[in-house]
Amino acid sequence: MSDSPFLYMKQNSPTVLWNDSADPRELKDALTWGIVGATCNPVIALAALKADKELWSSRIKEYSQSHPTETDDQIGWAMVKELSCNAAKLLEAEFEKYNGKNGRLSIQTDPRNFRNPNVLAAQAEEFSTLAKNIIVKIPVTSEAMPAFEEATYRGVSINATVSFSVAQAIAVGEAIERGLKRREAEGLDTSQMGPVCTIMVGRVDDWVKVSAEKSQVTIDPGVMEWAGVAVFKNAYQIYKARGFRTRLLSAAFRNHMHWSEIIGGDSVISPPYSWQVRINQSGLKPNLESIEVPVADRILEPMLEHLPEFRKMYNADGLKVEEFSTLGATMRTLRGFLQSVNELETFVRDTLVPNPDK
Repeated sequence: MSDSPFLYMKQNSPTVLWNDSADPRELKDALTWGIVGATCNPVIALAALKADKELWSSRIKEYSQSHPTETDDQIGWAMVKELSCNAAKLLEAEFEKYNGKNGRLSIQTDPRNFRNPNVLAAQAEEFSTLAKNIIVKIPVTSEAMPAFEEATYRGVSINATVSFSVAQAIAVGEAIERGLKRREAEGLDTSQMGPVCTIMVGRVDDWVKVSAEKSQVTIDPGVMEWAGVAVFKNAYQIYKARGFRTRLLSAAFRNHMHWSEIIGGDSVISPPYSWQVRINQSGLKPNLESIEVPVADRILEPMLEHLPEFRKMYNADGLKVEEFSTLGATMRTLRGFLQSVNELETFVRDTLVPNPDK
């Protein structure tokens, strides 16, 4: 992997690579080309369990026998926790090397609680005790915003997720900063905390395209491939100017620009394993300061002029906090996560009570 574009980035840039997966087999591969952390969500966790169905079906049966009163839902979450702890062990060396800033494994709070900040903060605190190098995802919904400050105050390293806009990123940066300052005011340690705010750049692209189709706007489709990049670049400049200690993280890849156009800052890039393999095979040597290169006016202006949904996501004041939950990209992503929770319960049920008609 000496010619890996990711190793090239790691050796010559402050930008770091995480892996968007908790599958231990994928993490072992990705460590060879320089990952220093990993992210996960309900969709990814379910895929990892299904990818090694024999192993996890066996574990489900064993766990159910030793915990006979637990529901299928509780058993499913126990498996997610076990999966996450197994993956976290693989990243411990990076955690020590980076003093907690990297080397973390993300585990996501239950998306069904997205309207309850108290439950989210409590679950984040619980999950943070599973391993020393856990980082916990909380969705950036309107209702969840108080959880970012509170969980941070309790010492939890947060990964903000279900985030698509500059306004959401700013709200997260401010909330985490308040939490950090509360800890510091009480003499509590923040030196090993490594909060990040994810911008799901590919899902920004997806929603821009859906909204253009809904409104029957005719615009160069190549322009819309830059939507997520533009949002990330704008948020990055604001984060840098305001001195937020939270780093931005790029996720939900749709094209290589979600990596190659945002390199050079103190930020995180977390492609899925399949995209990492693809980019490594490409031999690309990107501009190592691409984050500082503005999106060209010929690309940015048509989207700002013709696509109101892009303006909401791009402008710092494009969304009010009370509008976070009703953004189309938020609702689409939440629905996907909620469906995965349902499918996780079904996976457990089918293991324990298989359909005799099949």
